[in-house]
Amino acid sequence: MTGRLRTDWFLFATAAGLAMFGAAMVYSASAMIALRESQSQYTYFYKQFAFTLIGLGVMFVASRIDYRRYQNAYVVYGILIVTVLLLIAVFGFPPINGARRWIRFGGISFQPSEMAKVALPIFLAYFLTKHENTVDELKSTVIPCISALVLLAGIVFLEPDLGTAIVLCAVFSAVYFAAGAKIVHIATVAAAMVLLGIGAILVAPWRVERLMAFLDPFAHSDDAGYQVVQSLYAIGSGGIIGEGFAKGQAKLFYLPYPYSDFIFSVVGEELGLVGTLAVVIAFALLLWRGTRAALLAPDRFGMLLGIGIITGIIVQALFNISVVISILPAKGIPLPFISYGGSSVLVTLFAVGILLNISQHSGQKEVAERGEETEHKVPKRSNRR
Repeated sequence: MTGRLRTDWFLFATAAGLAMFGAAMVYSASAMIALRESQSQYTYFYKQFAFTLIGLGVMFVASRIDYRRYQNAYVVYGILIVTVLLLIAVFGFPPINGARRWIRFGGISFQPSEMAKVALPIFLAYFLTKHENTVDELKSTVIPCISALVLLAGIVFLEPDLGTAIVLCAVFSAVYFAAGAKIVHIATVAAAMVLLGIGAILVAPWRVERLMAFLDPFAHSDDAGYQVVQSLYAIGSGGIIGEGFAKGQAKLFYLPYPYSDFIFSVVGEELGLVGTLAVVIAFALLLWRGTRAALLAPDRFGMLLGIGIITGIIVQALFNISVVISILPAKGIPLPFISYGGSSVLVTLFAVGILLNISQHSGQKEVAERGEETEHKVPKRSNRR
């Protein structure tokens, strides 16, 4: 039995609202910088708004594509191969601020690491569904899944982009746990990830500086701790209700790149505690509806895919907010939906579109379960007269 497919408009509205709010905050955070660079205060806003509108269209279209189409081996490995090739291609372009994360053609740039946040959960959901009965077997299942993680996260790490690599590790852990892996196996993999992360920090002097700045940001306010200190000043000056939209001061050449990684600081300064709590609540609602869609999916593939997607979005948001308020060391990772960046908003909205389609099929599971209950309760009619 199949139920009527219904769109989760609550999930749609939450994602769309965050994206439109992000476009507005990008305008506020970038207006003066854009005016200095191009004589127009709307340069960054126009780009972000255009990508947001395209992204909303992509989300709607993706919500109409049956998510089970991604369970095809050609689709899964095709997405994985294209993502890997694009990740490798970034090394052919000049670095920006010491990192090679973008593919650029003219005035348009694309960040392939955003694709990895969708490619990995699709592969893991497919592979762990195909090997449902051998989830804990090292050779047939564990090693291939870890190899996919190492391939994607390893290339991203070399860009270097430790923040996105950590998000990919979190996605892997969540999906593999949901697939039924033993706690001891998850703990072993998590311990290995922590050790690799510590090693990555120790071998890179700038990461050690960031760690020292995190431990005492005000003692390093002139160098590695400058961004975090300015971020804390901005959030602190916002108070309860903020200074008003577009009236913040930290973005006026005090806080570097206020429209990208530290846009949450601008939200805190201009909209205060009320605005920051509203953003956090919006992500909490997104987590609720995304997790609900995953858990109510009619099959194992949909459940694992939904968990992977929502984990990637929420973990990235938590990392960004934690860095801005100095709970975690500084990492260059955008705030989903809100930070400036076309590839980020497009891929994130596409991922939400997949979640929306999974949620549409949840009714099939509910109807099927009710049908089974009815079949067990109603006795079979006798043929005797």
